[in-house]
Amino acid sequence: MIGHPVLLVFLLLPLFSCGKGQQANPKPGNPAPLFSEPIDQGAITNLAINEASGLAASHKNPEGLWVHNDSGSKPLLFLLNTQGETIATFYVAGATNRDWEDIAVGPGPAEGESYLYVGEIGDNQAVYPSYTIYRIPEPVVTERNKTQVDTLRQTEAIAFVYPDGKRDAETLMIDPLTKDIYVISKRDEYENIYRAAFPQTTSSTITLEKTGTLPFRIGGMLEQIVGGDISADGEQILLKSYVQVFYWKRKNDAVSITELLQEKPLLLPYNVEPQGEAIGFETDGNGYYTLSEKQGGAQPHLYYYPKK
Repeated sequence: MIGHPVLLVFLLLPLFSCGKGQQANPKPGNPAPLFSEPIDQGAITNLAINEASGLAASHKNPEGLWVHNDSGSKPLLFLLNTQGETIATFYVAGATNRDWEDIAVGPGPAEGESYLYVGEIGDNQAVYPSYTIYRIPEPVVTERNKTQVDTLRQTEAIAFVYPDGKRDAETLMIDPLTKDIYVISKRDEYENIYRAAFPQTTSSTITLEKTGTLPFRIGGMLEQIVGGDISADGEQILLKSYVQVFYWKRKNDAVSITELLQEKPLLLPYNVEPQGEAIGFETDGNGYYTLSEKQGGAQPHLYYYPKK
């Protein structure tokens, strides 16, 4: 979460030529003709979703998208359809929402099971002694939880610290090939890449491993990394700032996420949103969705960028 970047974004729109993949600093690569311009899927109809900070495609509910609010909200997860309508709402027992910033869906301890990973990783002032990733078996929507808030009770807490001090982060990803968790820091000149190698213990606080940094300089507040996702097959990575979307393609399964992120990224289409922090691939990796936090009186819209 950041304090209302919307005014800065729109003041700087001419500089960034939104949707055309250009940026003042840095210039990771030329616009990639891989994905099309956005399709407006519609407004978010649920007024309770007002600070959408994370988004991830469901692996168990076809065309479902998991979304959550930012800091200070109840520990709720919302499952939307691809038109932005709420299908179901779940309360995460045993969790708090001090500062939820991102969500990922992927494998975990039980073979063949799909898990939700919710990152309580935000820390604007770098004051918290530790951070938490909640891991929950992904539920399947039933007629019951379509009509009332259901409770997820199998919550595990992965508590962690960084090896180099307190950090603010808004990006959480799970590598489906290794089950390693990745966190990208936000407020560094060169954003740091941290890893929690599988298996992640839930019985004690772990120290993340710093595996590298992004290979390009973050050119100010609007270029801070605020969201990301790895496709379900492990072949594609998205990272986004407030004004750009960066893309990497994994050509060899033996290449680690950190090694892949050292390569020069491509830039994908992105029409700047008022406070766009949420991004996620659709389940088959053939497109990606973005969603903004609410700014002003209008509800945010869900946008879809299909692969060409």
